[in-house]
Amino acid sequence: MKTGSANNESLLLYNVKLSSVVPATVTGEINNVHELTDMDLAMKLHYIQGVYFFPREAVEGLTIGKLKEPMFKCLDLYTTVSGRVRRSETGRPFIKCNDSGVRIVEAECVTTIEEFLDMKKDQSFLVYNQVLGPDLAFSPLVIMQFTWFKCGGISLGLSWAHVLGDAFSATSFVNMWAKILSGQMPPKCMQPVNLGKSKSPPSVLENLVSTKRVDPLGDHWLIANNSKMETNYFQITAKQLEHLLANVCAVDQAANISRFEVLSAIIWRCLSEIREDCGPRIIAVCTSSSRNRENEYPTNGMVLSTVEADFSVAKADISAVVELIAEKRVEYGMGMTEEIVEKENGEADYIAYGANLTFVNLEEAEIYGLELKGQKPVFVNYAINGVGDEGVVLVLPGAAKGKAESGGRDGVTVTMVLPENQFQLLRNKLERDWMQ
Repeated sequence: MKTGSANNESLLLYNVKLSSVVPATVTGEINNVHELTDMDLAMKLHYIQGVYFFPREAVEGLTIGKLKEPMFKCLDLYTTVSGRVRRSETGRPFIKCNDSGVRIVEAECVTTIEEFLDMKKDQSFLVYNQVLGPDLAFSPLVIMQFTWFKCGGISLGLSWAHVLGDAFSATSFVNMWAKILSGQMPPKCMQPVNLGKSKSPPSVLENLVSTKRVDPLGDHWLIANNSKMETNYFQITAKQLEHLLANVCAVDQAANISRFEVLSAIIWRCLSEIREDCGPRIIAVCTSSSRNRENEYPTNGMVLSTVEADFSVAKADISAVVELIAEKRVEYGMGMTEEIVEKENGEADYIAYGANLTFVNLEEAEIYGLELKGQKPVFVNYAINGVGDEGVVLVLPGAAKGKAESGGRDGVTVTMVLPENQFQLLRNKLERDWMQ
């Protein structure tokens, strides 16, 4: 099991430069305003961060100019990505598609990629720390950071404002950029997405616990945590996953239980033990309603669910916790969250990740779909910034098995954003009880 931790990592970077890239053609006055949905606004305080590591062979001959060139055509398709947030006369935020562009960051690192990954450093400094506001009109929605390592390899750090769309949309955007870089012809236009509306009764809406209202933040979209949060990740091999499933699920049950549900149950129970059964009795589960987002406009297509235990999770048999997540999940969907936000005309602020301990299933996200010169990254990780105090756990596809270009995956990567005083305890408990 591998883990990452923060320790003055920014000292490893030098020669940092900033620039911008705008669309290749000017966006006309028609359709130059993108109205944000209520689900978009429910996610506006969150930021998606992805980091991709490529060896020297994948980037030989690629200068920063060549890396930036395909972005011009990519932004022609993703007009909202290069826009800026404005407010209407009623105060409701929207995106003005004004071709302001995305921010590009260049940097160099004093280590090799192998040395960096072996040091188990927090990778967030390879992604530009993005916050929208306090001057929304000048805050880019997307920032891409290219960091060159001593070995000649490179990392691509993506910072994506969640108000644009979810992690599936973010990965589709960066994969499109890479396809254009490889010489593929982009589609003429992106396809719209119809997510629909929920018709749930108001009595149910009032009891929605998958989101939490916070004090109004105005034009500075950044929450203040009561606890110091830390980002960490574990790589769990396919062999370890097989061991976990065999120990947790009965033979006749295994076919109906996912790896995500088993991992969520284990971590939930471990955290309940660490917190001395003071919680959480309610967790949130986040999945995608549409896994294939290729050639679609970015959207927040997440399905939010809650799971509530009426027993002590810390003392329960793990199979009971797995069954609870798999069979007793209450799905609230996108429309229900939208109806709550709609009552406030977009002026109220909410958090979805970390309002309750939140588990996010990104196993189907195409994070290894990004290729440079025909080679896949050796490792990819995603995290979420702007998380509430209860924390978030992301389950992602694992690193490459064998050669990166083989396309095989070995297990999963579990990335967690939790109060820092819980990490070491959780790590010790997982290694002692589950990763033998």
